[in-house]
Amino acid sequence: MPAVTADTVSLPRLSEPLPGQVERPIRSVTTAPSGREGEGFPVRRAFAGTSIADLDPFVHMDQMGEVDYAPGEPKGTPWHPHRGFETVTYMIDGTFQHQDSHGGGGIISDGATQWMTAGAGILHIETPPERLVISGGLFHGIQLWVNLPAKDKFSPPRYQSIEGDQVRLVSSSDAGALVRLIAGDLAGQRGPGSTHTPIALAHATLAPGARLALPWNPEFNALAYVLAGSGRVGGEGRPVRTGQLAVFGPGDHLTLAADDRQSEGSPALEVLLLGGRPIREPVEMYGPFVMNTRDELRQAVADYQAGRLGVIPTNALMPHRAS
Repeated sequence: MPAVTADTVSLPRLSEPLPGQVERPIRSVTTAPSGREGEGFPVRRAFAGTSIADLDPFVHMDQMGEVDYAPGEPKGTPWHPHRGFETVTYMIDGTFQHQDSHGGGGIISDGATQWMTAGAGILHIETPPERLVISGGLFHGIQLWVNLPAKDKFSPPRYQSIEGDQVRLVSSSDAGALVRLIAGDLAGQRGPGSTHTPIALAHATLAPGARLALPWNPEFNALAYVLAGSGRVGGEGRPVRTGQLAVFGPGDHLTLAADDRQSEGSPALEVLLLGGRPIREPVEMYGPFVMNTRDELRQAVADYQAGRLGVIPTNALMPHRAS
C-alpha cells in the first residue's frame, strides 16, 4: 500500500479527452529482469530490453523491492560517484537515508522523493537507517536516472527534497484513480519537482475496474511501468502486470485500466508514469557516469580517481550492518 493516499472524490479531477484528440498506441511491452544493487538489495531493471531512443531523456530505472525485510536484512549502497545526469529516488514505502559530498542529505520516507542533480560530479550514499536494519520492515521504491543535455552536464550539483505531502494530488474523471504528480504538468496541475530536463513523473493507483485517461504533452515520450497489480494499457487494451514497462507511441493522451480482479497481494493497479522531451544527443554510459562521448567517460573516471568529483565528508553516513 503506498504511503500517500487520499479521498479521490474530493480532489480535482482530470477531464476526459476532447473529440479529435489522438490516443497514444502501445509500441512495446517488456518485462524487467531481477537483479541486485549496492550491497545486495533486490531490484527489477525496469528499462532492460528497451532502446535508449524510446527512453530518451531517461537512461536507467530500478524498482527497489517491494520486499518485507526480516531483522538484519535491509541493505543500501556504499559511497559512489555520479556525473552527467540526475538521480530521482522515490520511496513508496519505507525509509532511506541520503548524504552527498555537496552538503545535501536527509531522510527519504513514505512517499517522499529526493532529486539529486549530479551535474559536474558528486559522491553520495543511500542506505537504510540503523533502526530499519535492526527491526526489518517494508521497503519499496524507485530510482530513476534522468539524462542532462550536453550544455548542463557540468552544471553545479544540486539537491532537492520533496516530501510526500507536497506532491500534487488529482483523480480520474470518475474518481476511481488517484494520481500523485511529482514533477511536470498534467492538465494545468503542476508537481513540485524542479528539473533541468522537461519531464513529467507521476504515480497512479487505479482501483479494480477503474480507467484513467491522462492528457500527455505531445512533445514528450510516454512510459508506464507497473509497480504492482494487473491491467491494460492503450486503446488496444494491451495486458500488463507487475514488473512490465509499456512504451507508448505519439499522441495527445494515454489510457490505463485496472483489471476487475487484482491479486490478494496487490489490491490495486499501481503504475509509475513518466515522459519527457527527448534530448536526441549521443549517450555513452559507464557505471555511474552518463556522458556524450567516450573521452568524457574516461575523463570522468580520471576525475573521480583524482578526487575531483567530491570528498566524503568527515561526518560521513555509513551503512549499518547488523552484528
